[in-house]
Parts: sequence; C-alpha cells; structure tokens
Amino acid sequence: MTGTFCKILVRDLRLTFRQGTDTVLAVCFFIIAAMLFPLGIGPEANILARIAPGVVWVTALLAAMLSLDRLFQHDYEDGSLELMVLSPAPLEIVVLAKTAAHWLVAGLPVIVAAPVLAVILQMPVTGLIPLIAAMTLGTPAVSLIGAIGAALTLGARRGGILVSLLVLPLYVPILIFGVAAVDAALTGQSVRPHLLLLGAILAAALPLAPFTAAAALRQATR
Repeated sequence: MTGTFCKILVRDLRLTFRQGTDTVLAVCFFIIAAMLFPLGIGPEANILARIAPGVVWVTALLAAMLSLDRLFQHDYEDGSLELMVLSPAPLEIVVLAKTAAHWLVAGLPVIVAAPVLAVILQMPVTGLIPLIAAMTLGTPAVSLIGAIGAALTLGARRGGILVSLLVLPLYVPILIFGVAAVDAALTGQSVRPHLLLLGAILAAALPLAPFTAAAALRQATR
C-alpha cells in the first residue's frame, strides 16, 4: 500500500510540475483576490486588520478549489483511471495519494503565502502562528472534501461549477473554525478549542473521503 501511495503521489507531482500551471494559478489567484479587498474597502488599517483573517481564509479556500475539477479528469479522459480501478491496489489509496498531491500543489503554497498576505492586510503578528496552524489543519481537509466533489462530478458537463456547488457548503465549518482560531489569538483567548475542532474535521475526512470518492469513481467508470 505504501509503495502504491508513493508511486501515485510522485506521478501526479511530476505531471503537475511538468505542466507548471496549477501551483502558479493557485498562488496568483490567492494573492490577487486578497489584494482586491484593500482596493474595495479602503486602506484603513483598523478595518483591514479586523477582516484580514476572513479574507485570507476565504481566498485560500477559493484558490484551493481552482484545480479540484482536474483532480481525476485527466486520468478519466486518457483511460488511466479505469486501469487504477481494475488494478489490485486499493482505489482508496490511489485517491488518498492524488489528494495528497493536490494539497502539496494547491494547499501548501497557499499556507506559505498566507502570512505574507496577512501582514500586508495589517493583521497583528500575534495571529500569524495560529493562522499557519489552522491552515495546516484545514487545507488538507479542503483537499479531501474536494476529492469527493471531484469524483461525484467526474464526466459531467461544467464539472467545475458542480464541484463548487457541492463542496462550498461543506467548507463552511473549516472556514468558521479557521477564522475563529485567529480571532481568538488576536483577542487573547485560547486557540486550542478551534484547532482541536479543525483537527477533528481532518481526522474524520481522512478515512471517510477516500472511501466515498473511491465509490464514486467506481460508479463513474462503469
């Protein structure tokens, strides 16, 4: 199982880096979308500092969604997905590996860029570590939940729109607890409850999402 996971992970990363677009698009969208808020709201430091956690989280979720519809699409179109379904390796491990590759490409760069954007948006430095911790717990869950939506809409017309409609409501708890963790740090309250809730979401998504997505992929390839 470990060998299958590593092979699929390395394969997807090589294909992504060979194209070289998903990472750049995710980071560029994240930065541009976040920078639109000061232009629309104004340069007042107090207002920007108050909305900074929400702005960073919302734009991070949207950036992570950019490549969700392509998570299984290329393999579906060239027939690789059918071979993965028919192979003796558990399809759940394949889904988990492809989801991990998606997070490394679309989630990890966003985590790296998030503190810089937070500082630009005048967020106090006391919220940076909780922001990074919350996003480290929340963004993998975003990729896992997104894998379910990508599998359910595989082969459908306008799959990107359908994925957004399916997964955005499921991202609401991650958004709430992620922003609440940063707000708690900024107001001197305990961050631990919010991080524990984000960890619980990740712990639930980690086993459930691969099985659900794998079942949807089997149905799509019949």
